Amino acid sequence: MTTRSPAWFAVWTRSRAEARVMAQLREKNIEAFLPTITRWSRWKDRKKQVDWPLFPGYCFVRITREEALAVQKCTGVVQILTDRGVLAAVPDREIADIRTLVTSEMAYDPCPLIAIGDLVEVVRGPLRGVTGRLTRKGASARLVLAINLLGLGVSLQVDAADVRPY
Repeated sequence: MTTRSPAWFAVWTRSRAEARVMAQLREKNIEAFLPTITRWSRWKDRKKQVDWPLFPGYCFVRITREEALAVQKCTGVVQILTDRGVLAAVPDREIADIRTLVTSEMAYDPCPLIAIGDLVEVVRGPLRGVTGRLTRKGASARLVLAINLLGLGVSLQVDAADVRPY
């Protein structure tokens, strides 16, 4: 990619600053994308549907490398993601796929990229804090808790949304 051709880049934002950053990018006429997911939010006195970032703490911009400084000057931007100090472009296809999904009527949920065999930690439910090895993925995940010294383990099923990489 030449420095003059625009590409998609991931922008890391401060916690809950995605919408504020998006507003500033629009003011600067910078093409930006914030994929969201609609969730019910509950307050003491009411319940309401709210759009939450699909990837909390991140939005995407389509810029040339020369325009990076304008993005970094936005209040709430931590940095544009890099790979070994060089701005790391997100493939157009990945952005197009996410856009297609969020504009569809399909149900979707964010999930961490966890591979079978990875060590994971349960983050919700009665097993919160327990770690194990992921042996199956899907709507429900299969987790193995092991006593390595004995070479034995216990297999159990957990909700896939309740685990994260360890």
